[in-house]
Amino acid sequence: MCVYDQTDPGVHPYLLGFDQLERLVERTAKSGNEGYPPYNIEQRGDSAYRITLAVAGFADADLSITVEDRQLVIRGKLHDGDDGRVFLHRGIATRQFQRSFVLADGVDVAGATLEHGLLHVDLTRAIPDSVVQTIKIQPGGGA
Repeated sequence: MCVYDQTDPGVHPYLLGFDQLERLVERTAKSGNEGYPPYNIEQRGDSAYRITLAVAGFADADLSITVEDRQLVIRGKLHDGDDGRVFLHRGIATRQFQRSFVLADGVDVAGATLEHGLLHVDLTRAIPDSVVQTIKIQPGGGA
């Protein structure tokens, strides 16, 4: 007889092989929820998405995009050249940032573009073929 312990929320008899789910939730929580830079996530079709970040003042050389262990990491570091300017008011944010997004299995980065102060990162999701597998039942050597 199989005993299901309902006091352990991470164990369910129908969720076999989902051990990475807890790690995924932890990684998402650690990625931070700061508000800079602001971003949008839009669906552009059945299997296409776009993340858009407002990165005014950053050039493409100031930005880096990497995928690290199924986590999309976008970093920005503005190379502030001190050219003798004196600011009476500085309201445009030029601080460095790191923004992370956890990618689901099968989601890949298709490309990125920078236009008019907006960084667009396009994502695609491969739709797996539906596979039906028949398992042959072997006769047991009974006792």
